[in-house]
Amino acid sequence: MKNFQSISEIRDEIAVGKLTVHQLVQHYLNQIEEKNGRLNAFLSVYGDSALQRALLIDKKIRSGKARRLAGMIIGIKDVFALEGHRLQCASKILEGFESQYSGTCVQRLLDEDAIIIGHQNCDEFAMGSSNENSAFGLARNPVDETKVPGGSSGGSAVAVASDMCQVSLGSDTGGSVRQPASFCGVIGLKPTYSRISRHGLAAYASSFDTVGVISKSIEDAALVLEIMSGPDDFDSTVSNNPVPNYHKFQSTKKYKIGYLSEAISHESLAIEIKESTSKILEQLAALGHHVEETHFSKLDYILPTYYVLTAAEASSNLSRYDGVRYGRRTPSNDLEVMYKESRSDGFGDEVKRRIMTGTFVLSASYYDAYYSKAQKVRKIIKDETEKLFEEYDFLISPTTPTTAFKIGELNKDPLRMYLEDLYTVQANVTGIPAISLPIGIDKDGLPMGVQVMSKSFNELELLDVSNQIITFKDQNR
Repeated sequence: MKNFQSISEIRDEIAVGKLTVHQLVQHYLNQIEEKNGRLNAFLSVYGDSALQRALLIDKKIRSGKARRLAGMIIGIKDVFALEGHRLQCASKILEGFESQYSGTCVQRLLDEDAIIIGHQNCDEFAMGSSNENSAFGLARNPVDETKVPGGSSGGSAVAVASDMCQVSLGSDTGGSVRQPASFCGVIGLKPTYSRISRHGLAAYASSFDTVGVISKSIEDAALVLEIMSGPDDFDSTVSNNPVPNYHKFQSTKKYKIGYLSEAISHESLAIEIKESTSKILEQLAALGHHVEETHFSKLDYILPTYYVLTAAEASSNLSRYDGVRYGRRTPSNDLEVMYKESRSDGFGDEVKRRIMTGTFVLSASYYDAYYSKAQKVRKIIKDETEKLFEEYDFLISPTTPTTAFKIGELNKDPLRMYLEDLYTVQANVTGIPAISLPIGIDKDGLPMGVQVMSKSFNELELLDVSNQIITFKDQNR
């Protein structure tokens, strides 16, 4: 069976009788059976229920009652709740836990006849940039299996890139959708913070966490975003802004685009990514867009701000995993010992590192020196970013400073690992939407990505300019 690039291609074949949803699900299950043993993208596969649901959707298609996502096969990162199925956040601490409900974003996809085929591998509690922090083994980059797929939504990007599902849901707290999308050569969309309800998404850092989409096409990303977005009674932080028809993103509008000089000239940026990003800027100018250099003076302050604040929020959010009510419990007759040993045994090293860091910056002695100061710097970063969007429609930078690195290369050096998030964290610190687009491969055949950012709730135009970039690139291969 062909590697479908969009839901439109799937619908076309269904419409003329060349394909059924049941056949499509079986195809993806075959792909998972063939590849997942090597790539470790899926932690759980729901083959029987997916095939049963496919038969029902085929019946709805024949009767003309199918909804907008009929034929869309989706994998979800192991941080999303799906009723009656395991949810472990790739951690031992949630051993044996089964979700009692489906998250809002997942349920909205199901209501439109999407099929959830399984839960996907990730860094434990979405903390990581390589997928090496999973308690169930790392996922591998399908382009080069000696390389990491990126993180934390590594399994989700691997599954789409290797055609084990059509679309994946990931979470993006500091680049966890865009960075693995870049490493694996697919599209990764992070919408505006609050655009999609976080109900049913296991919390890491609540003021940063965003539901994201990994796909092969802008068309699929737009449709899935549209369906998931909007108000939700279960999430008081979700926006009540109207949801545009994101799937109608096509236009011929020309934009004013700025590229971040500090990002392009940063010493950590690989030369081939710099050259490819420059070519994209030239292509945008050739399409008639106004492209010019701009400056963001706070680039080197974003990562420290991000890691102080997210660690603090993680320390608070993960305090609920104590071995008392659910998940892993280390037996002991002493309550305090049970708490300590359950958490020590259940959490991996990176999660422990961030919990301890967060507890430190929230402590009475250091609150003002770290947490309070980071909140003030976050406001400064947000204000400077918003000021740029008074002048520009979009800001462009590389998605990552390097292409996918070797497994084990950085996991002993947390600071170098954190630098992989250098360009992506700005969108999370400020809450703006951003997307990573594949722009080619380097001399070793590894994918490279470019990032486009826009002002809050401007996803419609973000999807439009992204489609122009992808279309132009495809036409000029």
